Amino acid sequence: MPLVAAAVCPHPPLIVPELAGAAAPELDELRVACDAAVAGLLAAEPEVIVLVGGGPETARFNSADYGSLRQYGLDRYVRLWKVNCAGGERLPLSLTVGAWLVGRSRTELPRLARSVAADASPAQCAELGAALGAQSEPRTALLVTADGSACRGPKSPGYDDPRAGAYDDGVARALADADAEALLDLDPSLSAQLKAAGRAPWQVLAGAVRATGGDWRGELRHHSAPYGVAYFVSSWTPA
Repeated sequence: MPLVAAAVCPHPPLIVPELAGAAAPELDELRVACDAAVAGLLAAEPEVIVLVGGGPETARFNSADYGSLRQYGLDRYVRLWKVNCAGGERLPLSLTVGAWLVGRSRTELPRLARSVAADASPAQCAELGAALGAQSEPRTALLVTADGSACRGPKSPGYDDPRAGAYDDGVARALADADAEALLDLDPSLSAQLKAAGRAPWQVLAGAVRATGGDWRGELRHHSAPYGVAYFVSSWTPA
């Protein structure tokens, strides 16, 4: 499937306003950036949107599968595309939030999804990405949902780690420059120590872009760490 555009968004449950409640305005800028990234995907006129996110295992999902936000305090199901009897509640959080972001656009384009295991090696991630980017049809837009380090300050989920800032700055540069090789060079061990859930999905993106070939242009739309977790929003397009 020829890759015509890609985007990276984070997947905090609080990005859903109804779940965040009174704290919803704190992530308004992030939502605006994510909406713009999804709009950028649609502007490339894809025929299908493929979502990639981290999960407990590497898996392929049925377009009728769905996720739930119940365990985060909101009794809501989020469909990947069209729910029918073949689907099930299978999507991990990353893909549930990704499906929610795409759903906000009101597009009716078909959607597929892949999860990648947190412990997948860079080579395995690149291979998965290459399988997405090397086919001849249909025109595909890739939405990667991935968080950065979770060690940005003493109140962060992973507590404070002085290495986290430099790690996230490196990711931000790679996303801004559409630097696939820099993403593939991310160290799995360090990423795990910093609780960077996005390492494997970013490397799937890198593998897809490398397999597609040509020059790519990146745009970093957002970079913040409001709750001690780094959030990035980026758009990649063929140059």
